[in-house]
Amino acid sequence: MISKVIKWSISIQLLLLVALPPAMAEEAKRAQPVELAPNAVSSVIIDADSGTVIHDKNKDARLPPASITKIMTMLLIMEALDQGKLKLDEKVRTSEYAASMGGSQIFLEVGEEMTVHDMLKGIAMASGNDASVAMAEKIGGTEQAFVRMMNERAAQLGMKNTHFVNPNGLPAENHYSSAYDIALMSKELLKHEAITQYTGLYQDHLRKESPKPFWLVNTNKLVRFYSGADGLKTGYTSEAKFCLSATAKRDNLRVISVVMGEPDTKTRNAEVTRMFDYAFSQYTNLPIYKTGDSLGELRIGKGEVPVVPLTATHPYSLLLKKGEAADGIRHEVQLRTDLKAPIAAGDSIGKIVVYKGDQVLTEFALEAPVNVNKAGWWTLTKRTAKRMFFLD
Repeated sequence: MISKVIKWSISIQLLLLVALPPAMAEEAKRAQPVELAPNAVSSVIIDADSGTVIHDKNKDARLPPASITKIMTMLLIMEALDQGKLKLDEKVRTSEYAASMGGSQIFLEVGEEMTVHDMLKGIAMASGNDASVAMAEKIGGTEQAFVRMMNERAAQLGMKNTHFVNPNGLPAENHYSSAYDIALMSKELLKHEAITQYTGLYQDHLRKESPKPFWLVNTNKLVRFYSGADGLKTGYTSEAKFCLSATAKRDNLRVISVVMGEPDTKTRNAEVTRMFDYAFSQYTNLPIYKTGDSLGELRIGKGEVPVVPLTATHPYSLLLKKGEAADGIRHEVQLRTDLKAPIAAGDSIGKIVVYKGDQVLTEFALEAPVNVNKAGWWTLTKRTAKRMFFLD
């Protein structure tokens, strides 16, 4: 009887030894984060409003970005338009150097003039290397000067794993970026809501009224085949493989998905689609401010304009897991009280702080919307007099 018990005990122990490792392996597998882009060298998904990372894989790896580089080129174009340095109907002349670019192009001829509007279409849809250089020379004076602007802007955005050598992404030594940095500059570009009028088009024409019309078809096929997709930029070189920074919006939620080093376009598009599906099925957001909402007034000591009204230049929202309670979430606009002229557009002026109870959930930096020069002596004297006589 005792021997039977011993044999039974040994049998149970052997069974446990055989069965336990697979069970433990299965449990470990369930604990691991889902793999959304297994064929990509690097990937990331972020919420476009808050910048919250939803999922990532090797997001900080320095890799050749190919034509995704043009997101920074488009960002500087949109900022120049906002600053009044460019107009959409302004003509841009093509230099011999710009016309000589190989790879993807819109076949600009030396001396040909094209509007900024059409150049943007050529960059966003057809990934025109020639159009990118033509715009770089227009804004920076030279390609080299424009590249310096690109790297300065990258540093301002906190892109720690990026260095640009050209404005189009053609292969070059020491030209690199990361999936997360690309997501950061994509987020910044999307603050210019008009950009999706270009990146979201599937097909259009250049030189439509000329003897040589040029048909444009967007290199990012997701803008046609994925509901809500409206950008942003594809990239390919033999070194970089297939890359994509894509964005899509459903309801109030806009996400950015970046993949680098994919083996082919089919895999690239399938994995970005999976990333989008995951984000939209698992997350929602809580709107805080919509574009154009008032954020209050900014008071500036000794400024030509003492009070500047503030409005939201883009949406602000909080990313939430679906089913997560929004009870107790509140926000405050906290503006600096020590500001004195001169103030430059883009200077830090405060922040929006989002709380749940007393816990800080996230913060959004606020920047000066305009330049405010220091008021002259006579203006300051009149203000002082008004205050003294209770006329202000």
